[in-house]
Amino acid sequence: MAQSSSDSRPTTTQLILIPSLITLAVTGLRLVGELQHWSPRLFNRDAGGPGSLIGITWLAPIFGIYFALKLSKAGAGPERVGRAILHGLLGIVAIVLISILAYILRVGYYGQMVTFCVVFAVAAAIQYPVWPSLFKTLLAYAYAARIPVVILMFFAMRGNWGTHYDAVIPESPAAMHSLGPEYFWLAVLPQMIAWVGFTIWSGSLFGSIATAIVHRRKPVGQTAQA
Repeated sequence: MAQSSSDSRPTTTQLILIPSLITLAVTGLRLVGELQHWSPRLFNRDAGGPGSLIGITWLAPIFGIYFALKLSKAGAGPERVGRAILHGLLGIVAIVLISILAYILRVGYYGQMVTFCVVFAVAAAIQYPVWPSLFKTLLAYAYAARIPVVILMFFAMRGNWGTHYDAVIPESPAAMHSLGPEYFWLAVLPQMIAWVGFTIWSGSLFGSIATAIVHRRKPVGQTAQA
């Protein structure tokens, strides 16, 4: 039977506190690993840090599952978990279609950065109608995870630390090699929009799938709280 009371429902702060501390610890570990030139497989220092096994990007779907199951157990699940999964998949469609459009239009460097933000912002927005409480929890967690990174990137860029936090690809415009534009385009914009959107979308998708698996023999039956 679905829980009808919200008394046992954890607050957003309670939900994200431990995950945010874990995420902060991973950020610190990655910084140390890159500064110490530890294994590139674990601590990739290239621009964007692609494929690095130590990083907070991987935590988004993991904590999305955690938040989803906690909310569902407390009576704040989606009305229809299948619809929540569908919206997660629609996020993938939006990412692909917008990326293809940007490719067709041959957007330049700055256009690519804007596209990176737009695709994940749209993918995230699609999740809100079906599970608002999970959306809000992931939004709060995403900013708790990314704001420290934005602060860290400022000092890394100013000091040229030689980490992925301050790396710039050679093909970038000359203006990107000055602190102001570099910090805005490579730190503030992607961290505060793109990676926040990615966290919400991926967390919602994996969280919805996990909820469907856990509750496959019983109805979720809760109306998501706005």
